[in-house]
Amino acid sequence: MASTDKVIITCAVTGSVHVPTMSPYLPITPDEIATDSVAAWEAGASILHLHARNPEDGSPTPDPEVFMQFLPRIKQQTDAVVNITTGGGHGMTVQERLAAPLVAKPEMTSLNMGSMNFGLFPVLDRYDTWKHDWEPKFLENSRDFIFRNTFKDIEYIMKELGEGCGTRFEFECYDVGHLYNLAHFVDRGLYQPPLFIQTIFGILGGIGAEIDHLVHMRRTADRLFGDDYQWSVLAAGRHQMRFVTTAAVMGGNVRVGLEDSLYIEKGRLAESNSDQVAKIRRIIEELSLEVATPSEARQMLALKGGDEVDF
Repeated sequence: MASTDKVIITCAVTGSVHVPTMSPYLPITPDEIATDSVAAWEAGASILHLHARNPEDGSPTPDPEVFMQFLPRIKQQTDAVVNITTGGGHGMTVQERLAAPLVAKPEMTSLNMGSMNFGLFPVLDRYDTWKHDWEPKFLENSRDFIFRNTFKDIEYIMKELGEGCGTRFEFECYDVGHLYNLAHFVDRGLYQPPLFIQTIFGILGGIGAEIDHLVHMRRTADRLFGDDYQWSVLAAGRHQMRFVTTAAVMGGNVRVGLEDSLYIEKGRLAESNSDQVAKIRRIIEELSLEVATPSEARQMLALKGGDEVDF
């Protein structure tokens, strides 16, 4: 892993995993997403990872027109790195998942490094009523769903976005095999370092949230990529703060946000994304570490710059 004294904070603002019933604070409308994103940047986030939702019912949407209702506002009000999803939401085709990024041509997008089961259905037992009819169906569908990211899909995204738009990637690795998939593409010369590797823990279908696994993923990435990568960590739900703090201590970068966890502490919902950003920033600084600015993050990750996007 490349050594640095700076810690990049990524904030994943809304995602496509949680449904509106789970929290009244989950940003849904373009206005809410823009407002929450700006506040997260003000609290210390250098990178904003963004999904879009149907403003009428909160369901995930790949519609570029919805993205374009908040992307320009975020660019106008911040100097944050805007990172758009290519994972989209359950049931979207790869072409749908790329619709907004190909229009916006952002500095960075996520890129999932392998197909996997992605189970959300266990949370069905926690709620008796729902705000919208689509929510329980969406969660139940994950019981028989494969999150598709084939080698062909990954090649397509690298070509269309990477070569075509100058976009760099947040490589999302949900298991050890995903690191080896990434090494395959690097070895073939389809992507040039530095890499930004996001190792993800605690999703049903991916590697579990155990500190031993965190260490193993880091050691594996070191073995495969040497000094050619920046390492970042996110963990789902109650594991979030414990894991990202451990990553910071180990020299890594961190990701927080309501996409990954709806809580600020045990039993208490986070009232905004900025709550989580402010908390991890305080922890980082109390560890005598320094938070990277957006310009420092751009330099660390070799990004093209905010003036080279199409929003």
